[in-house]
Amino acid sequence: MNTSLTPDDRASLVVKEMTLDEKITLLHGTGHPGLGPMSPLSAGSNGGAGYVVGIPRLGIPGIQMSDAAYGVRASGQNGRYSTALPCSLAAAASWDLDAAYEYGALIARELRAQGFNMSLGGGVDLTRDPRNGRNFEYLGEDPILAGKLVGRLIKGTQDQHVLGDIKHYALNDQESGRNAVNVNADERSMRETDLLAFEIGIRDGDPAGVMCSYNRVNGDYACESQYLLNDVLKKEWKFPGFVLSDWGAAHSIAKASAAGMDHEQPNEYFYGDALKKAVEAGKVPMAEVDDHVHRILRALFATGVIDDPPQKSVVDVERGFEIAQHIAEQSMVLLKNDKQQLPLQATKLKSIALIGAHADVGMLSGGGSAQVDPPGGNAIMPPGKGATHWGSPVWFPTSPLKSMKAKAPGVKIAYDAGADMSSAAALAKSSDVAIVFVSRWETEGRDAGSMSLGDNQDELIAKVAASNPHTIVVLETGNPVTMPWADKVSAILEAWFAGSRGSDALANILFGDVNPSAKLPITFPRSEADLPHRSIVKPPPNNEPAPGDPDAWKKRLEGLPAFQTNFDEGLKVGYKWYDAEKKPVLFAFGHGLSYTSYAYSNLKVTPGEPVKITFTVKNTGSRAGTEIAQVYAALPTSTAEPPKRLVGWSRVQLKPGESKDVSVELDPLALSIFDANQHIWQRPGGDYTIMIGGSSESLPLKQVVSLK
Repeated sequence: MNTSLTPDDRASLVVKEMTLDEKITLLHGTGHPGLGPMSPLSAGSNGGAGYVVGIPRLGIPGIQMSDAAYGVRASGQNGRYSTALPCSLAAAASWDLDAAYEYGALIARELRAQGFNMSLGGGVDLTRDPRNGRNFEYLGEDPILAGKLVGRLIKGTQDQHVLGDIKHYALNDQESGRNAVNVNADERSMRETDLLAFEIGIRDGDPAGVMCSYNRVNGDYACESQYLLNDVLKKEWKFPGFVLSDWGAAHSIAKASAAGMDHEQPNEYFYGDALKKAVEAGKVPMAEVDDHVHRILRALFATGVIDDPPQKSVVDVERGFEIAQHIAEQSMVLLKNDKQQLPLQATKLKSIALIGAHADVGMLSGGGSAQVDPPGGNAIMPPGKGATHWGSPVWFPTSPLKSMKAKAPGVKIAYDAGADMSSAAALAKSSDVAIVFVSRWETEGRDAGSMSLGDNQDELIAKVAASNPHTIVVLETGNPVTMPWADKVSAILEAWFAGSRGSDALANILFGDVNPSAKLPITFPRSEADLPHRSIVKPPPNNEPAPGDPDAWKKRLEGLPAFQTNFDEGLKVGYKWYDAEKKPVLFAFGHGLSYTSYAYSNLKVTPGEPVKITFTVKNTGSRAGTEIAQVYAALPTSTAEPPKRLVGWSRVQLKPGESKDVSVELDPLALSIFDANQHIWQRPGGDYTIMIGGSSESLPLKQVVSLK
């Protein structure tokens, strides 16, 4: 308990005092309903996803883990309250490192208030396919953007003395057959895409835990991968924390231990008595066990969990609302705005039609282990019937109808559910403006069959737009969707899964009290035909245990037959694919409109370590706004890289007519390529083209610079 010692020294002192049984206790969970037998010791759980029994005689607390992607999970069944932030993908659209820090900090404060000391958030798998059901939990398709954002999120979490996490390591980029799929990818492609996001996030955030994923990578389960866990994570990146399995992603004792998996969740199928017997039989060296334990203890000391344990308290609801609304206002992307349809001017309107997606009562949220429970239950269900159920969409009680009525009390605002298209079209025709709300639910455990909205929502938009030329579409999605109606409507706003205060944020943007500034962290393609893979590879028939099989958990732990998916797009992930393949897109990475306009000038590139970029941005419109100025680079042709990559950005706040000089220092990794022969990063000498602008497709400034 001597706080003047380093976390490593403190951990070493504890390890010396521990019995083998005590060491084993720290290396596994105590069960999870539906995922195998529950240990009697699970009675000490705080009601979260995972519980690790502590060592009271040595002052080591239990680890109380909670899912926490966009807020603390399971508050409903635990009789608690949690703020829902906009989903992670929405937060990424803010491109705001300070907001990412606040995102992690708010979740951590609410975890502590509820008695938890570890967050299971921090998802950073790159968006390779816009049909992946968990993309809403991640931070987009670019490794530099995603990595820097997740690093700040983790820092915000751990500064509150909560163990942070980064996941799902690695290449867990589809939900279909996730317990069996084998991802085939070459080393350079892995290191410059998904693994680069992890490398930056771990470097900047120093998380306590890295969660290894369900899938196989190049033949080995991720939680048994010597390459991923030992060679890259622990040796090359010098990661000092611990590797924990995703829930049911452990598959062995000796192989997993030797590869670097430190902790099994949620069971003790491998790392309980079976591990103890393996140690006693000499099959697993005690040195490996000591290293696993040391890493967990070190994390507890380094994050302050032992010196400042959580104290249960009342969640600061009002502060949560403020932060959730602020992030939502910075994350909603104005995709289209013909003839300045937005912002709406209440003084010039008599009537507005609101149509579809339960916009009278609430806004949609993302599902699975990320799900936050809304106060009062699911907003579209009768009172007392709104409990959260796995596999069912949940709406938060943040009503666009109420928020818009409060914003424009003198305007008649009428709602139509959209079930009867003729009725919806008639209301639209009789109104000055029609706003159609459409949604598509996303959840862990399943991928979408297509990129379309479904539920006849495309047809609804087309009918309304045919009835009223002033039709605005508000999207509530956690992924890109196709928009066959895009040319027929006057404005499109991507609101994502907007969180506890989504409707107030939305109303502020629609009526111009907030000038939209968000930019897409993900490309919106035109159709599935333009994707690197026409479809997501599905597991063969009977690959998964049958529904209702009581031994399903055990069969998954013991290993399902592998099926293959090939990441043969290589380096061309996200916008790099569409650039390289010359495929036009619906809305480009980095795209996002404002109620003002900006001009760029005076580009200067200064070679050095780091390379420094300076330029000027001017607000040429009549409203104050924030421009996300983006820096891209085309690497020398000898590198065989895609046409360009994001290398930096800056959020620039400007008053009308104001100019600011902007300086961006480039992360050394941003201009590097991975040499798979030497297993090192290097920056090749040659000509680099630096490009500056407001999106990946709008880059008015260019300069070629020779770098050694």
